[in-house]
Amino acid sequence: MSASTIHPTPSVGAVVPQRVTLTRPLALACGVSLESLDLAFETYGTLNAARSNAVLICHALNASHHVAGFYADDPKSVGWWDNMVGPGKPLDTRRFFVVSVNNIGSCFGSSGPVSINPKTGQKWGADFPLVTVEDWVDAQHRLAEHLGIQQWAAVMGGSLGGMQALCWAIRYPDFLRHAVVIASAAKLSAENIAFNEVARQAILTDPEFHDGFYDRHNTRPKSGLRVARMLGHITYLSGEQMEEKFGRQLREGLKFSFAPEFQVESYLRYQGDKFAGYFDANTYLRITKALDYFDPALAHDGNLARALTPAQCRFLLVSFTTDWRFPPERSREIVRALIENKSEVSYAEIDAPNGHDAFLMEDPEYHAVARAYFNRIADNELSDAALETA
Repeated sequence: MSASTIHPTPSVGAVVPQRVTLTRPLALACGVSLESLDLAFETYGTLNAARSNAVLICHALNASHHVAGFYADDPKSVGWWDNMVGPGKPLDTRRFFVVSVNNIGSCFGSSGPVSINPKTGQKWGADFPLVTVEDWVDAQHRLAEHLGIQQWAAVMGGSLGGMQALCWAIRYPDFLRHAVVIASAAKLSAENIAFNEVARQAILTDPEFHDGFYDRHNTRPKSGLRVARMLGHITYLSGEQMEEKFGRQLREGLKFSFAPEFQVESYLRYQGDKFAGYFDANTYLRITKALDYFDPALAHDGNLARALTPAQCRFLLVSFTTDWRFPPERSREIVRALIENKSEVSYAEIDAPNGHDAFLMEDPEYHAVARAYFNRIADNELSDAALETA
C-alpha cells in the first residue's frame, strides 16, 4: 500500500524529526538545574522572510512532537493533530511555519527519565526532576531562540497544551501575538487531581516499579501503566459516546468470570495494553504532576484576572459541551478574566459528542472556527512575503 493510499487527504507528507542540544543550563521550578537540554522537535511549512508566521503547537499528556505528516519508514505513523495541521487545513502550512516540540520529562526524544544522565552515564529514571508547565514553556522559549524566532504568530494547544499556551501569554507576553487555548483550564479541579493521583498510585504500587528504577531490573511496571491509561481514557470520552459505541454489548455472552465480557471492558484493556507497550511510567508520573501544579492564579490570591494581567496577545478559546474533564465553564472562567482585563478574546463552545477527545477530532464546526481564526491572522498580519508555500 502506498503512502498516498494511506494518506488520501492533503498532508505535509513525510517528515523528519529533529533534535538539538542546548548547553545553557535551565533552572527548573523544583530548584534543580538541567546543565544541558535535549529537545526533539518537528517543523512544517516555511518560515517567511520576516519570521512572522511561526506557530508553536504544545502537546498534551501522552502526545509528542509528531503533530502532522508521517514517517517515511512507517507511513501509518500519522501525527496526532494531522487533521488540524497541513496544506489547506485549519492551520495551513502553506501560510504558516509550524513548530512542535516534545516536552522535557517526556519519553519521545527530549531530556527525560528515559534519556541518559550525563553525570552517571545511565538513564535518568526516577532521578529526573519533577517539571512544571512553566519549565516546559522556558524550554520552548530556548528552542525559539535557537530557531531565530523572535515572536510566535500564535501558540496553540489542547488540554495540557492549552495550559502551556496560557502560560506563554503570562510568562513571555511580548513573544506571541495570539494564544489558542482549546479544551483547557487555568487549573485542575479537585476531581481531576484525584483522577491523576489514582493513576499514579496504580504505577507506584506496581511490584515492577522498583522506586522508578525498573530499567535496572530489566522490567517495566506495565500493569500500573495499563490501569492508569484505562482510568484516563474513561475521562477522555463522554458518557454519551461510550453508551453509543459500547452500551452493554457483550462479546460472546456471559461467562461468569473476570475475563472481559462486555465490549467496553475489552476496549479499555486494549487501550491500556497498547499504552503500556510504548509509554514510560516515570514520564506519566511527572506529566500528571505538572498538570496538578499548574495554577497561575495561586500567586495572586486566586485572582485569575490579576494573574493574566501581563498578557498582551489576543486569545481564542474553544470548549466542547460533552467534555466533563475540562468542561466549558473552565474555559469561560478564563474568558471572564480576560474580559475583566479588557483583553481581546474570542470564544467558541462546540456542541460535539466526543468528550475531552473532541479537540483531536475533525469536527466541522470546530475546524471552521480554527480555520477562520488562523486565516484572519494570515490575512491581517502577514505580509505578501509571508505567503510562501510549504
